[in-house]
Amino acid sequence: MPSLNTRWDIFCTVVDNYGDIGVTWRLARQLVAEHSLAVRLWVDDLRAFERICPEIDINAAQQWQQGVEVRHWPSEWLPIEAADVVIAAFACQLPSAYMDVMAEREKPPLWLNLDYLSAEDWVTGCHGLPSVKYKSVQKIFFFPGFRPGTGGLLRERGLLEQRRKFQRDAQAQRQFLQGLGVERAPNAQLISLFAYENAGLASWLDVLAAGATPTHLLVPEGRILGDVARWLGVESLAVGAIDVRQALTVQVLPFIRQDQYDHLLWCCDFNAVRGEDSFVRAQWAGRPMLWHIYQQDEDIHLDKLDAFLALYTKGLSPAAAHAMNGLWQAWSAGQPIGDQWLSARKHWPELQENAEAWCLEQGLQADLAAALVQFYLNWI
Repeated sequence: MPSLNTRWDIFCTVVDNYGDIGVTWRLARQLVAEHSLAVRLWVDDLRAFERICPEIDINAAQQWQQGVEVRHWPSEWLPIEAADVVIAAFACQLPSAYMDVMAEREKPPLWLNLDYLSAEDWVTGCHGLPSVKYKSVQKIFFFPGFRPGTGGLLRERGLLEQRRKFQRDAQAQRQFLQGLGVERAPNAQLISLFAYENAGLASWLDVLAAGATPTHLLVPEGRILGDVARWLGVESLAVGAIDVRQALTVQVLPFIRQDQYDHLLWCCDFNAVRGEDSFVRAQWAGRPMLWHIYQQDEDIHLDKLDAFLALYTKGLSPAAAHAMNGLWQAWSAGQPIGDQWLSARKHWPELQENAEAWCLEQGLQADLAAALVQFYLNWI
């Protein structure tokens, strides 16, 4: 275990609103709470941070939140001591003045590039390899991942036990949902929807509305709301809005803090998620899911999608795997998914079992925070 006075700096530039700050905020809190480290989290956009942590003072250059020293990343860098471990999240570029201070240390810090999550085969081979060097300081690739030989996934201590206990407690779920203004009908399937804009949404809503089973669709504030509003034929949707169309009830939820979002995922029978942070949290929910992967130039994101699906559907029957592949591929391509949804529903018990089995399998690996700490211990 590193000494209590070991300092870690995590740098985060907010690119995709909440995914990058969501990951780094979870990581910073876990390093403090479970590994007793002194952590500074440098963030260039405190307004985005405020959405997932309402206590944030967006005007403060320095503040403490849940044991983490939160620092606003200034446009003009002031001299400051470099940390023992420096994490550049998602390949963000460190301030040149800070890099000079790193190089001036008697013992150079451990400099890690915490990269994006991917299930691609090459990740295992690149994890832990040296990247660029700045003067005397060597940067090292650190890849989260789903396979042994990677950095694993963010998972707080006891998370899966908390989730299982909550999912066995109908009263706790009911109270949580009521706190969000949600009254779930006894026979309704509950679905959460957090996604980027998607032209394929209308076909899914059409099928849900025409279905024999009532569906309660919970939509936290986000980029998909415009598409939902268009399907409903309204100009816009505000928090608290509820609209019923045949068998489908659509309800707009506020943007909620991370622990509440975890509980929302745990309550739902199916979760549509996006990006990286919500993608990982949906896996820990142990429920069938749909991932809207972040689109990248030249469609390289589709390689990441294929790589994950190959792992995630490995335990499914050929028919169920085909249905899930079709659903995920169509969704990420912005194509109609109504027929694919109906195909997936034919294999529902198997998809439920697979989601739980996948969650437990991933839970056997070291979590990302623990892997980072162990990497540092090996390095020193």
